[in-house]
Amino acid sequence: MTRPANPPFTAAVTGLGLVTAAGVGTGEVWRNVTRGVVSPSSVGPREELRGLPCDFMYSIGADVLDTAQRLGVAAQRLMDRFSQLAVLAAREAVADAGLDPSAWDSDRVAVVIGSAHGGIPFYDDQHAVLTTQGPRRVSPKIAPLTVVNGAASSVCMDLGARGPSMAVSTACSSGTVAIGTAHQMLRAGVCDIVVTGRAESVCSRLMTASACQMKALSTRCDDPASACRPFDADRDGFVAGEGSGLLVMERPEHARARGARIRAGVAGYGASSDAYAAVAPDPDGRGIESALRTALTDAGATPSDVGHVNAHGTSTVFNDLIEATMLHRLLGSAPLVTSSKAMTGHTLGAAGGIETALTVLALEHQLVPPTANLESLDPRIPVEVVAKAARPAAFDCAVKTSLGFGGHNAALVLTRG
Repeated sequence: MTRPANPPFTAAVTGLGLVTAAGVGTGEVWRNVTRGVVSPSSVGPREELRGLPCDFMYSIGADVLDTAQRLGVAAQRLMDRFSQLAVLAAREAVADAGLDPSAWDSDRVAVVIGSAHGGIPFYDDQHAVLTTQGPRRVSPKIAPLTVVNGAASSVCMDLGARGPSMAVSTACSSGTVAIGTAHQMLRAGVCDIVVTGRAESVCSRLMTASACQMKALSTRCDDPASACRPFDADRDGFVAGEGSGLLVMERPEHARARGARIRAGVAGYGASSDAYAAVAPDPDGRGIESALRTALTDAGATPSDVGHVNAHGTSTVFNDLIEATMLHRLLGSAPLVTSSKAMTGHTLGAAGGIETALTVLALEHQLVPPTANLESLDPRIPVEVVAKAARPAAFDCAVKTSLGFGGHNAALVLTRG
């Protein structure tokens, strides 16, 4: 049976907030991402990972981001690191949208923020406390600090948003699914404004050791800054990162009524499941293709409309090849493809939020950032991947794709504001 088509609807993106290893603040992140040169200070060894086959990750240093100073010591102690990053990104996005939380109709403001793992590092720490110091030393804050909905809850409290709030957890597609869910909520009229996206901070010895056992991580410990290299012939795995990317999305009539600057539009959303394997994508890429086809139909767009793709592009051998083959099969050779992960690291569930924000900026500036560290394109990759330098281009329609463990696929279609 053919599903009835949804009425066309384009949500207005009016604000962006970015906190990543590539920079803190949207302007700084965009400048660095378009330069395409990985700073050695953004990726390096972590004491928590010492002795593992992959002992490094992308981090936001304390010298770059003093969360206690920005949030206040008392507030900081009530939030895990991923929630702290979400609150800071939300504040920037709301300010960028020209919104005043003290003046808006708080019952009409929703928050949808995804997370893949929540506060796993705090679990690690508290398990060590239980083992070495006994149960009476365990923190009573484990539940509120580590639950996946912690970021959404913290953002609601910080902004005074009293509309619907939820956490989306679909592994590495969480941020994209969160934004797609926000699009659906605005279309349904259940709110006027949604603060949405994703935050993640998972520096966990246990999680990293497990990922090493899966052979998913790069082991270039001697040169961390060049380890993440999406679509490169010499790629050997992803490099984890922390960060948050949030958008303010509004019903278009609400944005116009208040004279807001509309930076871009979210015009279509699609999601699917591979129903194939716990950690491996469907080798034919049919699941992500289905999600992308649905998103294009939802947007009333055709494959020939797409001028740019911000790909999932993790730097793992099979993921990059499967995704690129699917993109060529559906979209052909015309769209300019990039992956942002060599600049930010693979921020897991936060990737979709960060990379959707970068796609908005690409549309706004008519500029496709390069895929950093791409020295020699894998000859099996059949799409045009931008490398070495940012590429000016004229396009009105762009796509963001995401694939998550468990076969969770999602795609967004974005249009110029």
